[in-house]
Amino acid sequence: MEISADVLLVIDLQNGVCYSDYSDEHLFGLEELLTKVNERISLYRKLNKQIIFVQHCDEELVPGEELWAIHAKLDVQAQDILINKTHANSFYRTNLKEILDQLNVHSIEFCGAQTEYCMDATIKFAHGLGYKNSMIKNATSTLNHSFMSAEETINFYEKMWNHRYLEFI
Repeated sequence: MEISADVLLVIDLQNGVCYSDYSDEHLFGLEELLTKVNERISLYRKLNKQIIFVQHCDEELVPGEELWAIHAKLDVQAQDILINKTHANSFYRTNLKEILDQLNVHSIEFCGAQTEYCMDATIKFAHGLGYKNSMIKNATSTLNHSFMSAEETINFYEKMWNHRYLEFI
């Protein structure tokens, strides 16, 4: 059987995050990422484990609007937990910690976007709270930047997180 954590945390795979407003650019390897995330969702459903979707909210990602919506290719179901956040750290001023406590969660598997922002902040904060964190390789993505390509950014963060803040499975 494949390795899994107590919960799967899917962060910010929303229309307005997956696709840049300023160009035709989209998250690096978006189709592959969506496939990987759906495979993990399927595993967690098969194991009757909880899936939590986190959605960022700001002046561009307005709750209820198209940019805020979770990408249509992701398998979101009624039993999944949805959390809104306004900060890169998914724990900051949300009820995520309380939900994890209610579910008696000790380990979290992460996937989502963007690597250097919301993923990094949440992974490190969860580590600081004592959770056992895990991720499959390339289960996060970002956009290209003038200082580093998306692929370089992902590789950099995966190397930094590995054996420090999470374990790859």
